Amino acid sequence: MRLEGKVAIVTGAGSRGIGRGIALSFVREGARVAIAGRTIGKLEDAAEELREAGGEVEILQADVSRPDEASMIVQRTLDRFGKLDILVNNAAILVYKPFLETTIEEWESVFATNVRGYFLCAQAAAREMVKQEKGKIIMISSDSALVALPLLSAYASSKGAVLSLTRAMAIELAPYHINVNAVLPGTVETDMTRRRLADPNWRAQVLQRFPLGRLGTPGDIGAAAVYLASDESDWMTGQYLIVDGGHTAR
Repeated sequence: MRLEGKVAIVTGAGSRGIGRGIALSFVREGARVAIAGRTIGKLEDAAEELREAGGEVEILQADVSRPDEASMIVQRTLDRFGKLDILVNNAAILVYKPFLETTIEEWESVFATNVRGYFLCAQAAAREMVKQEKGKIIMISSDSALVALPLLSAYASSKGAVLSLTRAMAIELAPYHINVNAVLPGTVETDMTRRRLADPNWRAQVLQRFPLGRLGTPGDIGAAAVYLASDESDWMTGQYLIVDGGHTAR
């Protein structure tokens, strides 16, 4: 198995979405996983699924935008598993709103989780990885960081910031053999997107973006994350994998 003996943190893994899909892919490849999120019920549901797949799991209820809680995620993982090999920064919030109607409170809320949360968790994890001179940090961005989509000004801007942070971290952490890369998913059917995708007209419009003719699945993103978490990607840093059904190839 490609992640045998590895310990990973996956943030935003409680909901039925990309984080849980990545965590499930990781345990199937032999990793022990700490899953972090805000809602304990969702985390317990995710943990049950991961354990049924043979995984050893730690549940961490936390708000990644808070410095003390981001540090707690890393410390509790170390307490449980004794080390940390992989961090997946995935926790995010999404606001569908016209640019002219987006409030400063909504903008700041999106950036607090999607950018500050990534910074805080990555910094806490990297401090431990520096000690062992090895580690993998995976940042979940979005194809909306590259291609403008309506109603997503705050979200797209935050995901663009994630790409810049990925490259900056990669350069600074390279001397410690810490690889920092990003995954850019297209539209994946998750708890975050499911309500809007339930509208047949909206779903049809979204599907038109993808030459491969379907939406993504959490497993599609999990497969990309496994590669970036494994030793196979040791000579890759500061880069991103676009997993979007061909959307950005148009």
